[in-house]
Amino acid sequence: MIAMVLVLVAAQGTPSDFERSRTLYARTSGKVVGGSVEPHWYADGKFWFRDGKGATILVDPVARTRKTVDKDKLPTGATSTSKKGREGVQQRQSHAPRGEASPDGKHRVTVEKGDLRLDGKTIARGAMPQEYYEGGVFWSPDSTKFIALRTRAGRRRVVNLIESSPKNGIDPILHTFRYDKPGDELDVTTPRLFHATTGKEITLDPTLYPDPWSIDEFRWGTDSQTFTFAYNRRGHQVLRIIEADAATGKTRAVIDEVSKTFIDYAGKRFVWYMPDSILWMSERDGWNHLYRIDRKTGTATQLTKGDWVVRGVDRVDETNRLVYFRAGGIDSKQSPYHVHYCRVAFDGNQLTHLTAGDGSHLLRRSPKGQYLVDTYSRVDSPPVSVLRDADGKHLMDLDKADITLLTATGWQMPERFVAKGRDGRTDIWGVIYRPTTFDPKKRYPVLEYIYAGPHSAFVPQTFAAFRYEQEMAELGFIVVQIDGMGTSHRSKTFHDVCWKNLGDSGFPDRIAWMKAAAKDRPWMDLTRVGIWGGSAGGQSSLRAMLAHGDFYKAAVADCGCHDNRVDKVWWNELWMGWPIGPHYQEQSNVTNAHRLSGKLMLVVGEMDRNVDPASTLQVVNALVKADKDFDLVFLPGTGHGAAESPYGRRRRAEFFVKVLIHSSR
Repeated sequence: MIAMVLVLVAAQGTPSDFERSRTLYARTSGKVVGGSVEPHWYADGKFWFRDGKGATILVDPVARTRKTVDKDKLPTGATSTSKKGREGVQQRQSHAPRGEASPDGKHRVTVEKGDLRLDGKTIARGAMPQEYYEGGVFWSPDSTKFIALRTRAGRRRVVNLIESSPKNGIDPILHTFRYDKPGDELDVTTPRLFHATTGKEITLDPTLYPDPWSIDEFRWGTDSQTFTFAYNRRGHQVLRIIEADAATGKTRAVIDEVSKTFIDYAGKRFVWYMPDSILWMSERDGWNHLYRIDRKTGTATQLTKGDWVVRGVDRVDETNRLVYFRAGGIDSKQSPYHVHYCRVAFDGNQLTHLTAGDGSHLLRRSPKGQYLVDTYSRVDSPPVSVLRDADGKHLMDLDKADITLLTATGWQMPERFVAKGRDGRTDIWGVIYRPTTFDPKKRYPVLEYIYAGPHSAFVPQTFAAFRYEQEMAELGFIVVQIDGMGTSHRSKTFHDVCWKNLGDSGFPDRIAWMKAAAKDRPWMDLTRVGIWGGSAGGQSSLRAMLAHGDFYKAAVADCGCHDNRVDKVWWNELWMGWPIGPHYQEQSNVTNAHRLSGKLMLVVGEMDRNVDPASTLQVVNALVKADKDFDLVFLPGTGHGAAESPYGRRRRAEFFVKVLIHSSR
């Protein structure tokens, strides 16, 4: 029995495996025929598209016909799908224009050496370089008042990078750039209101906007009596829309959003201003939904509701009082990560599903909006395109992908798998990749590709002939990708696991998921588990070894933000909180480096402007002090994502084959 196991293991990680991995993209490229439709629309709703075989197909939605035509004989005047017609991009409003001249052209506001000047006269002084007025102001429509921005300078930390091997010289080059980090004293910008005729300031009541992270989205009322602005308090637990009385300077909160953990302003912020109300996105009921807020009373009308989330707003139709949006988890029989398109009225009624079919969807609408081309797929189901009317009714099938050529290469369909997480109740979703030479009688080491950044979810949801995870599987691995708790696009409770807890990275869920998968898949060898990732994934990869070294035996950590005090301020304070607490140090990979017990490769580029390379080098220092063995790949002239360079990928692949396959023989 022992001899048989050794033979089965020895058959992996061979030169032929490396060659098959290296050529995977070339072997699978162009092997999926059709499925996706890019329509070219005519004014009457007809359109043409080119199918996977290169044929030109003319579609008549009224007659519900599709026929092959000579492209040179097509009617002229068709337009391709524009960004406006391609749903899936969050719609944004423009805000008050910023400039020097008043709308009536009678006044001009300028800034000179930090001082504010009105029509050539200084009306407010700065104190350069510590305090100053910024150029460009927000004028009221009637030209009687304007809003200026005054900034108090913070620490303005810089990072220094040394380019050791410049292309056009011998001597190293020092690169210095601004890089604020968590806990730093930051620039603070606040609004100031002035009369255009007298230049006198109208003092605004600042009570509602202390410790600002940002103050923006200035909008004057059409009558010039009031203006509004958005305020995000540092720490990202308070987000307000504030209205100011231009005559008195009094302020009030039209919308007052408060969270005990964090408000995901970077990924779940949507504001749409209308004369009587504001459309607003919020997780206040535990799920990301849309609300209409009365501007006078602050009363909220919930437009969407349920155990699902709004993924983004595509279009606001103020004339018909409708909101078009993307939803996740709205079909309880499907993956909660599948994107569907919907529509709802301003009063919260008439919720309409515009897409159907088990998969993640992409809509392309006709210029007049009367027809929708709906393309959907899953990682284990090739693309299908259908035509729908404006209400989502299926009119006709358009195209379906043919993967015959792909499967002929030996390509293995990724497998979706769902298991319960750490609490025994919550579904955790992931994907399993197998090599094209997969033999269920063999035992394969398992590699996890991780990115656990809370700003999104990362397991693929749509079909693709090639993914890098498959390339790694070709070497003789089972590769998995999992969205654990702490990532986005689920409930607020699911997301909040990351709060002041980035070191968690969802590992209790990931480990439970892999153990559940291995119960029915004896070819998954959980005694040989490796993990890799970059950036936040690099942080998590090393964290896996330090906190869960009994399960993860090897890791490649690329350009990791290993200590959240060393990384960029906005991303880390959003999830880890402000002011800086002891949990920052407690979860630092530097602090815990002495816990390393498995095989580790660190990768970093010396010119990384995203994550300070010092983050990795401080881990190196801690490992050396703890007398730990590890590999370091330091790439001169390389920026963020150094391990994705050809050299980095080769070293990573060889490392995992060496420590998880060859060393077990």
